[in-house]
Amino acid sequence: MMSLTNTNELTQIIDESMLPIEHCDGDGWSILHGDTLQIIRAFKPQVFNALITDPPYASGGWKPSEKNRTTNQKYSSMDPKNALPDFDGDNRDQRSWTRWMAEWLSDARKACKPGAPVCLFIDWRQYPSITDALQWAGWIWRGSVVWDKMTSRPQKGRFRQQSEYVVWGSNGPMPVNRPVGCLPGVFRYANPQNRIHVTEKPLQLMRDLVKICVPGGRILDPFCGAGTTVLAARLEGYEAVGVEVTDAYYKLGSDRVRFALESHAESDNAAE
Repeated sequence: MMSLTNTNELTQIIDESMLPIEHCDGDGWSILHGDTLQIIRAFKPQVFNALITDPPYASGGWKPSEKNRTTNQKYSSMDPKNALPDFDGDNRDQRSWTRWMAEWLSDARKACKPGAPVCLFIDWRQYPSITDALQWAGWIWRGSVVWDKMTSRPQKGRFRQQSEYVVWGSNGPMPVNRPVGCLPGVFRYANPQNRIHVTEKPLQLMRDLVKICVPGGRILDPFCGAGTTVLAARLEGYEAVGVEVTDAYYKLGSDRVRFALESHAESDNAAE
C-alpha cells in the first residue's frame, strides 16, 4: 500500500503541474483542497480502483428561488444559531447540474482502472439526471442501491420520503470473478446524530459500501465533505483520496479523519 504522506508521494497519482497543492494526509490517505473539476483532470490515468462519492444534489425544491437557498435551509432543520457550515456547488439548475456532473465524471473515468466501480449518492428528484450524466460520461450504469434512512417527516396522504439512492456502475466491463463478495441492495441506517456536515452519511453505511472495491484498492471521493468515505475506506483496509472545495469542510473533514484514525490505531495497540 502506498503511503500518501507528503507532496513527493502524491506525484504518483497526480500531475506535477498541480503541485504544490494544499492537502492533509496520513498513512494511506490524503484530502486535497480545491475544485474537483480542476483537480480531477490532473490525476494520472488509471490510478484508482473505485469512485465513491456523495456529490451536491442541487435539489431541495422545484422553483429557482427554492433551489437557490443555502444548503442549511434546504437540508437541515437545525436552529440557525447552531447551523453547520454551508457547502459549495449546490445551486445549479437541473440542466447545468447534469452537464457539470457529466463533465467531471468523464474526467474521473480516465483516472480509474478498467472495471472500476462507481457509486453516486442521489435523491429522487435528481435520479433521472444523474443516470444520464453517468452514461454520457462513458460509464456503464449497472443499477441502484437503496439507503433506507428509516425515519422521515410524516406527510399526510403521501408516502414517506425516507430513502435515498446510490446509482452505481463500472468503467467498462466488470468481471464477475473479482475478489468481492455479494453485497446487499438495501442498507438501513439512521442519519448520524452528531454530524459535522449538513448531508453527512452514516459511517457504517460507507464502511459497507466501500467493499464494492477490490481488496486493498485505492478509492477516490471527489466531494469528501466530512471525510466519511475516506475514513471508512481506511478502516476497511483501502487507500483513499478525497477532494473538498469548501474551506470549512476541508478543515473539519481532515481533522476528523486524522483524529479518528489515530484513535483507532491507539485502540488497536492497547488491545495488543
